[in-house]
Amino acid sequence: MKRGRTAIAVLLGTLMLVGCTTTASDGLHPDDERSGPGTARSGLSGEVTVFAAASLRTAFDDIAELFEQRHPQVDVKPIVYDGSSTLVTQLQEGARADVLATADERSMQLLVDSGLASDPQLFATNTLVVAVPAGNPGGVDSLDDLADAVTVLCAPEVPCGVASTTLLDAAGVQVTAASLEQNVTAVLEKVAAGEADAGLVYATDVIGDAAVDSFVPEGAAEAVNRYPIVALDGADAAGVAFAEFVRGAEGQRVLQDLEFGAP
Repeated sequence: MKRGRTAIAVLLGTLMLVGCTTTASDGLHPDDERSGPGTARSGLSGEVTVFAAASLRTAFDDIAELFEQRHPQVDVKPIVYDGSSTLVTQLQEGARADVLATADERSMQLLVDSGLASDPQLFATNTLVVAVPAGNPGGVDSLDDLADAVTVLCAPEVPCGVASTTLLDAAGVQVTAASLEQNVTAVLEKVAAGEADAGLVYATDVIGDAAVDSFVPEGAAEAVNRYPIVALDGADAAGVAFAEFVRGAEGQRVLQDLEFGAP
């Protein structure tokens, strides 16, 4: 009997231990139980300042919210969105940030060359579409039509401008832009407001926007933008964790839901 009571006690102790372990795990998101990018890190605290390309606004707002849920002691400050080259210039001139995500590798390389960061990692891709006001009042149906339409483009020094130039040059289409904008958001706003017949923006920018219609132009697959992210030199553990989170399972799900391509 004594041996039986001992066995029962051991079994009960084991069940209690399993129960405690299960309870602890139940409070975690499934991704938190995996190692590698995207894994929640206990003990993180402080603030994270993020600079990100304008085309990442919706995705990074959602990712920041998820990150804060996983790490309640971390505050992701309002993210600074702008053209990638503008963000890099601001950092070179002394602006402070923990994380930078750009819409192209060229802009990121300028930051690396300045000695402010190293080893950026790709986390997404994006392609161009032609955006037109809802109903397409200008009758723009192809890249060729942009030559005669009121067309708004990104400035040539920003990633969407580089991609637009690549696309138009490959198609042999010459466009005299009605305006050259410093980020893709500004292009889309002008098209949506009916201030232009068309504009070249990213595929992710037009999702869910009832004010515009869009189509994928021929050759778009040859003008793909690749998005890198990096924790800047001097960033603390929370900043490093945010960059990893973007590249991890949860961050990638958000990006894919918004139709960003895989890195």
